[in-house]
Amino acid sequence: MYTTFSMKELDFVNYFLSISVTKATCGYALSQQKYASDSLAKAGMSDCKSYSSSMATKFISSSFTTADDCPFSQPALYRSLVGALQYLTLTRPDLAFVVNHLCQFMHSPLTSHLTSVKRLLRYLKGTLSYGLHFSPGPLLLNAYSDSDWAGNVLDRRSTTGYCVYLGPNLISWSAKKQPNVSRSSSEAEYRALAQTLAELSWIGMLLAELHISIPVPTLWCDNLSAIAMSNNHIFHARTKHIEVDYHFVREELPPRSFISVISPLLIRLLMFTKPLSVARFQYLQHQLNVLPSPLSLRGHDKQHDKSQLSQLTQ
Repeated sequence: MYTTFSMKELDFVNYFLSISVTKATCGYALSQQKYASDSLAKAGMSDCKSYSSSMATKFISSSFTTADDCPFSQPALYRSLVGALQYLTLTRPDLAFVVNHLCQFMHSPLTSHLTSVKRLLRYLKGTLSYGLHFSPGPLLLNAYSDSDWAGNVLDRRSTTGYCVYLGPNLISWSAKKQPNVSRSSSEAEYRALAQTLAELSWIGMLLAELHISIPVPTLWCDNLSAIAMSNNHIFHARTKHIEVDYHFVREELPPRSFISVISPLLIRLLMFTKPLSVARFQYLQHQLNVLPSPLSLRGHDKQHDKSQLSQLTQ
């Protein structure tokens, strides 16, 4: 390699593209603590009080539809803050749903939207050290797919949520509003299934290019109708309006090479499709391996780690 490209050995990575890499007792932890702190400073909320959850459980139906809402006077500031939060989701999948929803109002934010951004920043203040943890495990690829049918009261579009695990580690996730209105929960679930399958196929091809051999992956879905549609070769009139997704899933899901079953573990996907109570949110956060980063006395983490050590000794 050194004879073909000019390269330099920089030893173990500590900080790259605003992402801190910390070696833990069993694996690695990725966090964006400094980037999150800078985002709080940009919003003038460095000394704000922390909040226990990122959104209210009635986040969509109340906060975004009040009649006395008025346009926010600084839309550029709103776009800057939400754009920064978008980058933060690289190591914080627990923020994916609320950030995706806030991004839908970039063109004309209201004061209630800014209130929701501030609540998210308050939650961020109390979880600055949180990040994504990776640990050794078997090379088994599992994907989980779910949707919240007609959950958006403004346009009644559904939200797709999926996450992909390589062994015990979360490597890909998404919370995204579907581009079309689904006329049934089965249709919404099937569209989510197609999106998840596209991501899973791409990851499989990437691993193959890296010469990493893995067993047949598993796609978990909790909707019997969507599973039946994926296994049924007869394309009847009631499903013709989702023909593209149907043919994609049928081509990518040949018999005996892919498994689609119901999983009780799908509860973790609620974080990607709807607002949750504090207790449920924190439980699912742990299921996604979003945990406080281990103590480190390197670089920009020193001050935060000192405060952690003082709390531990009190």
